[in-house]
Amino acid sequence: MIRLFAALPLPADIVQGLVGRQAGVEAARWRPPESLHLTLRFFGEVREDVARDLDAELAAIDAPPFEIMLEGAGAFGEGRDIHAIWAGVEESLPLRRLADACETAARRVGLKPEKRRYRPHVTLAYLRQADPAQVAAWIQANNLLKSPAFAVDRFALYSSVLGGEGSHYRIEAEYLLG
Repeated sequence: MIRLFAALPLPADIVQGLVGRQAGVEAARWRPPESLHLTLRFFGEVREDVARDLDAELAAIDAPPFEIMLEGAGAFGEGRDIHAIWAGVEESLPLRRLADACETAARRVGLKPEKRRYRPHVTLAYLRQADPAQVAAWIQANNLLKSPAFAVDRFALYSSVLGGEGSHYRIEAEYLLG
């Protein structure tokens, strides 16, 4: 079994801008720069044969290159149950179409449909019992985040290995757009 997800790698300048915002919440486990990405579809644990079929389906996706920008900041959860803080993404129809294509690829290889509504974001930190006031202050300080537009000309299939310090990601395959 291998734990997989499809995501957009981020340009180095965008990553550095995000890293500069990773401070101010004591309970945060800030994600290292090499772990920052924009998830398109989390597939979870899949068998090796399903992973090969999924790779073929993802490689067949026909989507044009496009541009996106990061915009806004927020958190998942409420009160003491806040579990992540993130940078948002400006609404983008091409991004949604690409995420939908990854969902279709997952269904074609027999994976269960994603139940949650797709909400594009870049996870900056995971939290455990964070002070809600610190999280609120971080969001207020970062809610006007707006990156320069950047080109998306590829997406990737990542593997994820859970460890004591969080997940470690590796690109297993890249797929060019256009």
